[in-house]
Amino acid sequence: MADDFLRQRGWRNFAQVPIANAAVNVAVGDNSIDVRTDRGGYIDVRVKNTGLAPGWHEVMLRSPESQPTKAPIQVIDDAQTFGLISDIDDTIISTWLPRLLIAAWNSFVVTEQARQSVPGMARMYQQVLAEHPGAPTVYVSTGAWNTYPFLRRFIKRHGYPAGTMLLTDWGPTNTGWFRSGPDHKRRALRELARDLPQVRWLLVGDDGQHDPMLYREFADLQPEHVRAIAIRQLTMAQQVLAHGTTTVLGDPNHVQYQPTQVPEVRAPDGDALAPRVRAALELEQPQH
Repeated sequence: MADDFLRQRGWRNFAQVPIANAAVNVAVGDNSIDVRTDRGGYIDVRVKNTGLAPGWHEVMLRSPESQPTKAPIQVIDDAQTFGLISDIDDTIISTWLPRLLIAAWNSFVVTEQARQSVPGMARMYQQVLAEHPGAPTVYVSTGAWNTYPFLRRFIKRHGYPAGTMLLTDWGPTNTGWFRSGPDHKRRALRELARDLPQVRWLLVGDDGQHDPMLYREFADLQPEHVRAIAIRQLTMAQQVLAHGTTTVLGDPNHVQYQPTQVPEVRAPDGDALAPRVRAALELEQPQH
């Protein structure tokens, strides 16, 4: 079965029929709530924790429209003050996204076995989290929810820490053909800061798109929620494939809200980033 998954081509992730507006019962421990799926067949709901201990658990989902299924959730300890937020494309997976043709080839044609991990990144994550037992890992990406099963298998196969994934819907919106990646990441960062106000995050991304600008913006606005920023540097060839030029993208509309003292480090892979990240995390950052 595992070999079948490795040979599975990406288009199969999208060959699913969503069930919109379906009634679903979500059971969390001794508590349950009735909800309905959105237009893409997904559930986005907050459920009160009725006593689950910190760590990973499973919730049961039941619907008359499909077979019962389980979904993993992570409960974060109120005393936990450190967390890791990671981009996916070109940060842990070498996909050269989001240039349209390359994205389509990687998403629909290439087999899972051919998707490569960025050297050293899994090792760096393991080292960082070893110093912070129980710390949450959150993967934030503009990839579609349809790719969630593949991403879970990829993360496990390459030794990345299990974590929550915040992905996007596939298809057009009311204002355009594609969803705004920067807006999705901005919203995810804001919601994580709101829901886990005690956590200060290590933000990891790459310089192929907007991660440096978005992370600095978040650190400017809410420095009390950021420990450090780590950026994987793409080669010139990867920059061209990512956005069509050899230089790192900038944002002329980005406004520096206040001088930030959040440390930022950059390197081309996880092994080169690791010592710089450790040094950055050791810096004492003022509380606001």
